Amino acid sequence: MRSEPDVFIFNPTCEYAVGSGNAWWQPNRLLQKMETDLAALPMFFAQPADIVLTDTTNTPEFISSFSRFEYRLPQFFNTRDFINETKLKPIALNRLMPWGWSPAAHRLLLPLKNFCSDEFKASPVLKWHHESKELYSRRFAIEILKQLLSNRHCEFFIPEHFIPEICTVESEIEKLIIKWGRVMVKAPWSCSGRGLQPVTKTPVHPKVWEKIRGIINNQGFVTVEPYLDKAADLAFQFEIKKGKISFIGVSNFFTDYRGQYQGNFIHGIPPNKYDNETIIFLKLLSEILVEPITETLENSRMPFFYEGNFGVDTLIFRDEEHRLKVNPCLEINLRQNMGLLALRLGKLVSPNKPAVYRIFYRQGKSFLEFKNEMTKKHPPKFVSGKLDSGFFALTQVQENTQFGAYLLIIDR
Repeated sequence: MRSEPDVFIFNPTCEYAVGSGNAWWQPNRLLQKMETDLAALPMFFAQPADIVLTDTTNTPEFISSFSRFEYRLPQFFNTRDFINETKLKPIALNRLMPWGWSPAAHRLLLPLKNFCSDEFKASPVLKWHHESKELYSRRFAIEILKQLLSNRHCEFFIPEHFIPEICTVESEIEKLIIKWGRVMVKAPWSCSGRGLQPVTKTPVHPKVWEKIRGIINNQGFVTVEPYLDKAADLAFQFEIKKGKISFIGVSNFFTDYRGQYQGNFIHGIPPNKYDNETIIFLKLLSEILVEPITETLENSRMPFFYEGNFGVDTLIFRDEEHRLKVNPCLEINLRQNMGLLALRLGKLVSPNKPAVYRIFYRQGKSFLEFKNEMTKKHPPKFVSGKLDSGFFALTQVQENTQFGAYLLIIDR
């Protein structure tokens, strides 16, 4: 049992920071507000003795709301105060655990590194490597996908003519639109389904081209893939340590029509969400994908430059003949992620109770208003220290809170 605390911080915009390559990069105001409002989320990865850094003070109401669970909160400290005070009064730490690493995260946490354990100082994430940037891009995921398809023949895998491609100019994208009809254009470095641009109509609207050109100008290229007939989303969660990968579990998430993240299912897929064929297919994937993904990534350059949790998103779709297929490596998220968080949140929900974990944001409406409405409509009930029915806010709720995270038990 370790005695030194891990230090957690919520920086979900890390991919944008990686893409910029600038250690002083800052998210825009709305994304800064998201990071501030959701800053407590890493607490679900933390032990009671660990430390979560935030820019706001948690209210007594927020702290006391978790007394209904069999769950002990970690310690919370103001980010700047903790870093400055540690310089004056050193404290022994174990590991630094940002949501995701980037040059900006390394700059922020640099003053704490000298106080960390020898094990952390020997890890590949102690400092930022030039080679790390490419690992966070969608181009690396395409590289791993090609290796998976080359090394492992599987009748369920995406056909080679549907493999995403790298484009740097409009003419290359236009050729793929002719080839595939509808396409999804993605920024190389983005997260949670942002940085996506579906192209489903021709001629392509000038504003769509403007957005795509903006991505290319900022990040150098885009990835383009066919806009497939999606049947389901599935993510495989792993941890890599000292070059060896261990499998943690499968998370079931859902997105909107633009591919933006909407939430995760808790305790598996709820009844009546998918037909029996799809459910059987999803269970089959868990058996056939873990080993080849693990082997391929262990033999890649990733273990030399990364250590920690990561997720591999897959896409289940129906081909032209309506057969279920899978892209076994749609994206690789080298960070903590919402799917892994959803697996942790399962401990707060009564066993076998289907639930959803979601992030709230609605322009013109506060999380406080939403929470009050949902609590009235779905009052929470607890059984044996678990949420058994209703709505529960997982992050702080104040008058100016725009973003929030919550659990909701699904009525059968």
